[in-house]
Amino acid sequence: MTGHPYADLADFHFWKRSVTGVERHLFDPVLAPKFRIAPSDRIASAGSCFAQHIARALQALDFDYLTVEAAAGLDAAERLARNYGVYSARFGNLYTPRQLLQLLRRARGQFEPVEPAWRRTDGRFADPFRPAIEPDGFVDEASLDADRKQHLAAVRQMFEQLDVFVFTLGLTEAWRSRIDGAVFPLAPGVVAGIADDASHEFVNFGVAEVESDLSQFVDELRTINPAARILLTVSPVPLVATYEPRHVLVASTYSKAVLRVAADNLARAHVHVDYFPSFEIITGSFNGGVYFAPDHRQVTGSGVAHAMRCFAAHYLEPRGVEREARSTVSPGYAPIEAAGELGMVCEEEAIQRTDGPTVV
Repeated sequence: MTGHPYADLADFHFWKRSVTGVERHLFDPVLAPKFRIAPSDRIASAGSCFAQHIARALQALDFDYLTVEAAAGLDAAERLARNYGVYSARFGNLYTPRQLLQLLRRARGQFEPVEPAWRRTDGRFADPFRPAIEPDGFVDEASLDADRKQHLAAVRQMFEQLDVFVFTLGLTEAWRSRIDGAVFPLAPGVVAGIADDASHEFVNFGVAEVESDLSQFVDELRTINPAARILLTVSPVPLVATYEPRHVLVASTYSKAVLRVAADNLARAHVHVDYFPSFEIITGSFNGGVYFAPDHRQVTGSGVAHAMRCFAAHYLEPRGVEREARSTVSPGYAPIEAAGELGMVCEEEAIQRTDGPTVV
């Protein structure tokens, strides 16, 4: 020890040594991952839109990405449109930890929301908890219910079989039922249903609520899958819109701060839970903002590639020389420049459509 407590610390403790003098493409803030993912590990993922990048990278690198709902007989475009292979199951975007927790409980038969279906303008039906999962909707409530039962059985299978679960936290703002607290991925009326003040309410979850939801999810998952490991990330994509009476930038900063703190607290509390800093890689001032598209919201392909390089280098066990060589250059898949251009599924984008919502 020389002089003061900071004198003998390693370079990564200091901004000048580990950020200022590092070339942008070489920046890597990951130090000591808690676990490694083997090619044979069954990996499942869920979360906000950004979570799809991890799913695509794992599949491109020939890791065992777990998918539990098949799309037999469908071509690639139709599979994507109907959310097959976007995540490990056809649950669409899971923006909040409350959604995730309720999904696990629904899959286990411990929670059945009272709101079964939303009607669309064309007379067909949408699942309130997967409102965009079927582009053409369901012909009637019976067919919706049958599809939901099959889906939830597959989700339970996913949770029971996975070795590693990657979850990307996206939002704190949500809409929920006043009757039973069920949380929806989109507000009623955006793509289907009717927004009703007597039945629905806006909520913006705080740190304690998010942390509690994550903690309960971790505990309940381990009851059916004791060996499961969990990797948390926070989406760097800002809110597309806020319902709070404040500027969307301020609301977005609050939301990401809450999610980041909650994720850190969970990782500190559990040996089998870790945090991967994709948020920091994309939003860090070291990159001069070049990892965001001209709309200052969507993440560029170079930003995604940088995050996936760090992810592969620290969390994925080598799978031979060929895989290692590929991962040093890129994550091995075509990165997405903006939502929708090459198949990103982002349900919240429906909020800002210029034609506005139409409900019946």
